Amino acid sequence: MSKTAAAPAPAADPSRWKALVFIALAQLMVVLDATIVNIALPSAQTDLGISDGNRQWVITAYALAFGGLLLFGGRIADKWGRKNAFVVGLIGFALASALGGAANGEAMMLGARALQGAFGALLAPAALSLLAVMFTDAKERAKAFGIYGAIAGGGGAVGLILGGVLTEYLNWRWTFFVNIPFAIVAAVGAWLVIREPAGSRNRAPLDIPGVVLSTLGLVALVYGFTRAESEGWSDPLTMGLFIGSAVLLASFVFTESKVRSPLLPLRVLLERNRGGVYLSLGLAVISMFGLFLFLTYYLQVVKGFSPVKTGFAFLPMIAGMITGSTQIGARLMTRVPPRLLMGPGFLVAATGMLLLTQLEVGSSYPALILPAQLLLGLGMGTAFMPAMSLATHGVNPADAGVASAMVNTSQQVGGAIGTALLNTIAASATTAYLTDHAAEAAAGGPAARLIQAQAMVEGYSSAIWWAVGILVASSAIAVTLITTGRPGAGGPVASGSGSAEDAEFKVPVIAH
Repeated sequence: MSKTAAAPAPAADPSRWKALVFIALAQLMVVLDATIVNIALPSAQTDLGISDGNRQWVITAYALAFGGLLLFGGRIADKWGRKNAFVVGLIGFALASALGGAANGEAMMLGARALQGAFGALLAPAALSLLAVMFTDAKERAKAFGIYGAIAGGGGAVGLILGGVLTEYLNWRWTFFVNIPFAIVAAVGAWLVIREPAGSRNRAPLDIPGVVLSTLGLVALVYGFTRAESEGWSDPLTMGLFIGSAVLLASFVFTESKVRSPLLPLRVLLERNRGGVYLSLGLAVISMFGLFLFLTYYLQVVKGFSPVKTGFAFLPMIAGMITGSTQIGARLMTRVPPRLLMGPGFLVAATGMLLLTQLEVGSSYPALILPAQLLLGLGMGTAFMPAMSLATHGVNPADAGVASAMVNTSQQVGGAIGTALLNTIAASATTAYLTDHAAEAAAGGPAARLIQAQAMVEGYSSAIWWAVGILVASSAIAVTLITTGRPGAGGPVASGSGSAEDAEFKVPVIAH
C-alpha cells in the first residue's frame, strides 16, 4: 500500500502551487460574475434603456450560454489541451467583459453577456480538470481542492459585495471592467507556469450529434426554469421547453451509448460516487441560490440596507465557507471517507437554513442572520471540498475535462432550478398571506406597508423550509451513494482502465 501511495510523487509538477494561484483567480472571476451583475442591473437598465420585459435577459443570456456549452467546453479542453482552453477562455472572457462595460445599448449588452457565458463554459471545466491532473498526492490534492472549493462556494457572495461597492462608488460598468485585470493576470501566469502531464489529452474525434443534442437540451432546461420564474409553470412555452429538453437529453443519452467517441462517456456519469456528487451538489446549489436571492431582497427591501451594506452582510457566510473548506474539509479528507464530510456538512448547512425559517420583519442580524450564515457557510464549505475532488475521482485523465464540466453543469442547472422553484414558492406564500390580510392591506398607511413587508417575509420563510428539506435530501444522497473510502470495502471502478489517479485516491483514504 505504501508503495502505491508514494508512486505518483516523482511525477509531481514543481510549478503546481503557482499554477493553483492562477487557477483559483480564474475560478473566482467566473463564479463572482454570476452574481456581481445582479446588484448593478437596475443602474445598467436605466442607462441603456433596457425594458422591464427584457432586463432578465442580462442574467439569462449568460446562464444559457454557460449552462448549454459546458459539456462542449469540457470536451474541447480534453481534446485541445486544458492549458490552451484555460488561456483562450480567459482572453475571451476579458474581451467579452470589455464589450459589456462599453455597451451602448441593449443588444450590445446581451451579446456581451452571452459571450461571457460561452468563454466561461470553456474556462470553468478547464480550471477544475487542471487541478485534477496536476495534483496527484492525496494530501496536496486535499489542500488544493480545499482552496478551490472555498472559492466555488463563496465566490457568489463575494460577487454581491464587489457588485455593491463598484455600483455605489463607481458605476455599473466597473462590474464588467473589473474582470479584465483578473483575466490578464491569470492568463499570463497560467501560460508561464502551467505544464500539463504528457498523454492526458483525448485525441478522439468530436461527437457532433452529442454536442448539438446536449447544448440544445441544456439550454431548453435552463431557459425553462428561468421562464417559469417570470411566466409561471403552466405557461405553454415553459411546458414546451421542459418537454423539448426531456426529449433532447434522452436522445443525447441514447446517442452517447451508441457512438464510438461520445462527448460524455456514460461511464463518467454512471459511476456511483461521481453520480452521488453531481446529484447532491446540484440539489445543494438549489438551496444556496434561493437563499442569496431571498436574503438580498430581505436585507435591502425589508431592512433597508444599502447595496454595499447588503454585500458585507454576506461576509459571515464567506468566512464559514473558507473555514469549512480549508480547515475542516482539507484536513479531514485524507483521514475519513468523503461521505462522512459531505453528509454531515449538508446537515450543518440545513441547520443554518432552519434558523432562517424564523425570519420576521424585525429579526436581529447579529442574533439570527449572522449565526445562520456561519453554520450555512461551515457546512457548505466542508461538503463542497470533497465533492469537487470526487468529481474527477477515478476518471481517466483524458476524460477529466468533461467530468469537471458535469460539476459545473449540475451547479448551473441547480442554480436555475433554485431561483425559479423557490421564488415561485415564495411568491405563492406571499400572495396567500396578502389574501388573508386583504382588509388591513387596503387600509393604507403604515399598517399596509407593514402587511406588505410581513407578506414578503412569510414568502421567504416558506421557501426556506423547502431549502431545508432539499439540503437534508443532499445529505442522504451523499451518505447513500458515495461509498469510496468505506473501511473494508473495495474502491469504485475507474472510468478508464487502471488510471493513476484512481489508485492514488483510494489508498490514502482507505488506509487511515
